[in-house]
Amino acid sequence: MDHSLNQYVRWLQGIIEAINDGILVIDSEGIVRLINDEYTKITGVKKEDIIGKPLSEVREGAISPTVLIDKKRRSAIYRKVGEQEYVVDMAPIYYDHQILGVVNVLKSVNEVKALTKELEKSKIKLAQLEKTVGHLHQAKYTFHDIIGEDKEIKNVIELAKRTASSNLNVLIQGESGTGKELFAHAIHNESPRSGYAFVPINCAAIPSSLLESELFGYEEGSFTNSKKGGKIGLFELADHGTLFLDEIGDLSLELQAKLLRVLQEGRIRKIGGLKEQEVNVRIVAATNKDLLQMVAKGRFREDLFYRLNGVQLMIPPLRSRKGDLFTLIDKIVKHKELPFHLTFTADAKKQLFEYHWPGNVRELLNAIHYAATMTDSETIDIVHLPAFLQSNRMADDREDTNLSLKDILERKEREVIIKTLKIYGTSLKGKELAAQKLGISLATLYNKINQLKIKF
Repeated sequence: MDHSLNQYVRWLQGIIEAINDGILVIDSEGIVRLINDEYTKITGVKKEDIIGKPLSEVREGAISPTVLIDKKRRSAIYRKVGEQEYVVDMAPIYYDHQILGVVNVLKSVNEVKALTKELEKSKIKLAQLEKTVGHLHQAKYTFHDIIGEDKEIKNVIELAKRTASSNLNVLIQGESGTGKELFAHAIHNESPRSGYAFVPINCAAIPSSLLESELFGYEEGSFTNSKKGGKIGLFELADHGTLFLDEIGDLSLELQAKLLRVLQEGRIRKIGGLKEQEVNVRIVAATNKDLLQMVAKGRFREDLFYRLNGVQLMIPPLRSRKGDLFTLIDKIVKHKELPFHLTFTADAKKQLFEYHWPGNVRELLNAIHYAATMTDSETIDIVHLPAFLQSNRMADDREDTNLSLKDILERKEREVIIKTLKIYGTSLKGKELAAQKLGISLATLYNKINQLKIKF
């Protein structure tokens, strides 16, 4: 029996020591029978100085002996010993309707204050983080920033505005420098999601091995050198907002499959994570590549293409909307970094107009900045333009003057058809895709092949 009792006492002592609060127990005579290490830590009183002694003698003003008499609980009694502050809850202990003693539970006020202080620091850091994240992930441009009076670009702007109010994913296609990113920003700012984050990422700028962790985040310890606490992914940052996937054509097939799954199920799982979480994200993707060609060659998933292609915006190149050229130049000239009254000579204007602008608006911007740097006055002449603009003969304007207009057109048509068939192939499927790309029927394509005597 004594052995069993000793085991019980050790077991009880182990439980008390495991509790994070300070514990003191007195018996029915007011004698201290148990305290734990946390009690010593809070009050500074050692076990040998208090156990086996009347509490009223070793702790001046002790209330526990009173609880033995009136048998009433006490809660949140404030006590201070030296620099230590704590609150005490007291409760009588009963067995078979007989009072056996009183248990005291102590909580350190100092510790609560320290935790509160750390909590406040965390709140401040969180507020700063939210402010930073909000600042970094705001769309910068609106439709007012997109210049264009040409019919083709105006049609694209109108379609983009209509698209903005929906939740459809958007695929923006166009050559480099045409302003695809401006459209992505503007669509977000015009959408019901404008109050949430706009999160851009260039899929071509980050190695595929790192891009997955950027998109989906990871849990702590997922791999060597991973951040403590893990990392939040861009999908999570963009929740309820817009994720702009620039250069989507450079996404690996493996990541294409994972992106497709998110678009289908609306859920993500962090690298190294076990749980999935829902995300509500609109995807705006952009590319300067021909995704249909990539689909035909097996380099881009067809199912992903149609998931992204809720609405397709084809941004026209600058050479096809020359009417907007000087409107764009006026906007560039009015930029704060350039003189306000910059003018162009007739020769400079002619050269700017005749150039084919393969780099589009971005190339135009660089050319005007260069010319403004080269001139010592407010007038820009041909000599101030970049070297590639000073040539009297443009590469894309070279034609054999001995040919008739009909011959020139047929030669160009033949070159375009051959080039397109080389891209998509000469199988039936390839010809169907080529006809679609050229904007003609399959029957018309076959007629052209025969008329122009195209052989493979």
